[in-house]
Amino acid sequence: MGILNVTPDSFSDGGALYDASSLCVDQAIQRALQMVSDGAAIIDVGGESTRPGATPVALQEEMDRVLPVVERLNAEVDAIISVDTSSPELILEAAGLGAGLINDVRALGREGALGAAATTGLPVCVMHMQGSPATMQNAPEYDDVLDDVYGFLEQRIRDCVAAGIGHDQIIVDPGFGFGKTLEHNLRLLNNLDRLHKLGVPQLVGTSRKSMIDHLLNRSVDDRLAGGLATVAIGVQKGAQLFRVHDVKDTVDVVRMTEAVLNEGRINND
Repeated sequence: MGILNVTPDSFSDGGALYDASSLCVDQAIQRALQMVSDGAAIIDVGGESTRPGATPVALQEEMDRVLPVVERLNAEVDAIISVDTSSPELILEAAGLGAGLINDVRALGREGALGAAATTGLPVCVMHMQGSPATMQNAPEYDDVLDDVYGFLEQRIRDCVAAGIGHDQIIVDPGFGFGKTLEHNLRLLNNLDRLHKLGVPQLVGTSRKSMIDHLLNRSVDDRLAGGLATVAIGVQKGAQLFRVHDVKDTVDVVRMTEAVLNEGRINND
């Protein structure tokens, strides 16, 4: 899953697709095409930064950022279009323009979001987050981070199914960096295989995150090696999707790790 942030303020690449404070849709499409060429199967479009300390974006502004890009992607890019949003209105509009996946850091917890997602008939990815982006890194605490994350995701799967979303349409994300300390993140990653009992695919999103800096003392533009190490571990632990900024390098790591695990029976797709 290649990250396409159409935001001016995301932690790693905010503003990269902007010119004089205006979103350059053509540049966004070119970025998506490059990620697909590098091996991305999914392009994840987000119009609201969820970095630590981020404040919510007005609905109309989020829609103005995301919908033109989704429409162009559907016409020009051969990949599944994922929309990274918590807004029920955007979920419905994006589905009508060709989105193929709803990816929500708030696990469809906003009023109306679960029903909107069910109405679209699209697959969903629900993520665990303690608190909100504005407050999530203010001394997060757990009785046991593994049990708490597992229990939350298990309940959200039940809620999705009760709303009419098929069990086979659900993906879970443990939410690395979303209300977790370094120790919480490392424990989750090292025990990622415990989530298999949920019976749904798992998405890992560690790309360029501050957990790498906290361990290795690396700036945001120097975290590739640390991020790739987490991807290799994620593959070993059985994760199926990886949300990343650096698609080409990640694809190489995934293929190489899978080749070792499968003793050379590599998948060239």
